[in-house]
Amino acid sequence: MGVIGFAEAVDSFAAALALERGLAEKTQEAYLRDVRALVRFLRRRGIEDAAAASRADMTSYLDVLRQESKRASSRARAFTSIKEFFAHLKSMRLIAVDPREGLEAPKKGLVLPKILPEEAIQRLVDSVNGMDPRDLRDRAILELLYGCGLRVSELCDLTLESFPDGAELVRCTGKGSKDRIVPIGHAAGDAIVRYLSSARGTFWRGDNAERHLFLTRLGKKFTRMGVFKILKQRAAAAGLDPSVVSPHVLRHCFASHLLAHGADIRAIQEMLGHSSISTTQVYTHVDQSRLGDIHRKYHPRA
Repeated sequence: MGVIGFAEAVDSFAAALALERGLAEKTQEAYLRDVRALVRFLRRRGIEDAAAASRADMTSYLDVLRQESKRASSRARAFTSIKEFFAHLKSMRLIAVDPREGLEAPKKGLVLPKILPEEAIQRLVDSVNGMDPRDLRDRAILELLYGCGLRVSELCDLTLESFPDGAELVRCTGKGSKDRIVPIGHAAGDAIVRYLSSARGTFWRGDNAERHLFLTRLGKKFTRMGVFKILKQRAAAAGLDPSVVSPHVLRHCFASHLLAHGADIRAIQEMLGHSSISTTQVYTHVDQSRLGDIHRKYHPRA
């Protein structure tokens, strides 16, 4: 087993992430950022050969992350990145021993998502009730984010071809370029129909190649920040705190409110596009918290 420099090792790992794993671009970037941070640490210890890294080095690095007060979730992700990095090098026979083997992964801890009450969501959506093109567009955006639980990037990427069955289903592309189909409720479906029939043409600038569903005043596809800005403005106008309203909060509300009304956790997983049920199960903790509040408020011996 020869010497494998870090530059060559990281390049090999980056190529594997891009070509073999089907990971979302941001996930690839996070993995590589974590690995490069580890490489800087090892170089400060005089290690230039990936095969020379030891289990003691890995333990020391994880201790440094803990001492730097890195969040538990960040430390857990760093561990995963390092695990994937050395597993790749070993599978390519670039190293003989995985220095991470035998180490216990840091606990992520449970971070409950922010959830707004159903009344607040109703207030937000109903406040956008005008008939001018901007109101019709923004109402459709709100209805889709909350009614389908879409990520903001998924919403921005929707096209006129994203609705295979009129306005009853929407096909979106999620993390890792994975497609899924999500049902659309009557409220969101009606909002889309009104937007398409009475508003999108106002934003369209005659470019037949522009097929995105939601267009800015310049006739272009929305950016994530553009959607964030709309939500903040609409929240303020509805008398809500803009700091607690975001596309991802609406996605959390979609899942939590479905669960509260008796939806199956597996169905919610499918609609959210989560690859693992453990990701979706955080909403069961949110619902348990809500039930605990009700119990404490109403039970005579609570």
